[in-house]
Amino acid sequence: MDEFKTRRWLQLALVNFCIVALAGVTLRYKINFPLPLINQKYLLYAHSHFAFVGWVSTALMALLVNYLERNEIYTNYKKYNRIIIVNCINAYGLFLSFLFQGYRILSISFSTLSIFISFYFIYHFWKDLKLVLDKSYAVNWFKMALILWGTSAIGAFTLAYLMATHNTNQEYYFAAIYFFLHFQYNGWFLFVCFGLLFYHLYRSGLVQEVAINKKLFFIMATTVAPSFLLSILWLKLPAYLRYIADISGILQLLVLLYFLKLIPAIKKFIPHSFTKTTRTLWILATIAFIIKVILQMLSIIPYFSHFAFAFRPIVIGYLHLSFLCIISFFIIGYINEYLCTRHRHVSVIGVILFIIGVLVQEVILMVQGLEVFQMEPIPLANILLFYCAILIAAGIIRITYKMNKTDK
Repeated sequence: MDEFKTRRWLQLALVNFCIVALAGVTLRYKINFPLPLINQKYLLYAHSHFAFVGWVSTALMALLVNYLERNEIYTNYKKYNRIIIVNCINAYGLFLSFLFQGYRILSISFSTLSIFISFYFIYHFWKDLKLVLDKSYAVNWFKMALILWGTSAIGAFTLAYLMATHNTNQEYYFAAIYFFLHFQYNGWFLFVCFGLLFYHLYRSGLVQEVAINKKLFFIMATTVAPSFLLSILWLKLPAYLRYIADISGILQLLVLLYFLKLIPAIKKFIPHSFTKTTRTLWILATIAFIIKVILQMLSIIPYFSHFAFAFRPIVIGYLHLSFLCIISFFIIGYINEYLCTRHRHVSVIGVILFIIGVLVQEVILMVQGLEVFQMEPIPLANILLFYCAILIAAGIIRITYKMNKTDK
């Protein structure tokens, strides 16, 4: 059986995360200071696409294949090494083409290729999942994650078509973007993270909570598609779609209920099973997830949904809440647990810098969002956000450097 290079791919994913963070620093710098060589919109496209393909998807694919290894599944692991190599090469093509051209034929081609790469991974991983005998219920989370990953391609294809045909309909444009984001953030990313979490908890001895795990999975899997409507409430939806959106928003209460039921058991369990670094990251990810669910519920109220979609700092804050506070905190915590099995750990200093930068950034963005309610603006908010971006980048670079240095 060929070896899958989990550690190497996680290292590469973190290197890619460094590039994402440095692009974020540049974006914040350009808001405050002149930088004529860089097109802000093009860099934003490059930053976001590379974050999805180069960082999160690369890390999650590596951890999913590692899950097969940990379950001693006999398969051709060379194919997964090749898939991730191609995925990363394509990610760099995405980054450079968006950086220099924006949405043109080359960047659209790389975007399309990334979708076909994901389909190829989905096909092979789904086949190998059938060989897994795992009572933690993680397989169900992973299968749904793969389905939702594939579904998100509808939004990407639609967006590419609109750009290629120069369609200027802003409603179609933003609906396609939100479709892609929703099924990535709340689908592919989130379901893999839950599957990895419950698998890790089960292997560590927390077996009595599998029943709650199943109920949480059922309600999240049932509501993930209709809850997309919560992202497009700014459109003039027919009454029946608005009704479905309201119901899916209310059902988020059940998500919150079952998730909160897990916390007491996990709270007693975590101190004995995880390192302090992982505990901190996962506790923060838990709090962020609860906040996200509450915000989704509030979005069914027209007064709140109007401001949520109309005010840019709120949108950016919500996206970073999902991407950094939930997904990235969880992945880095999981990488730390993976390293601990090899008597290593991620950089504590790097994690501290990363957490401080992310949390302060979220506070500033949310307070900026409250300015719409006639609150006093934060003095020098954009400069402070620039410093936060530097802290985030410094933390990620330190984490990446420490992980790569331990190999030497």
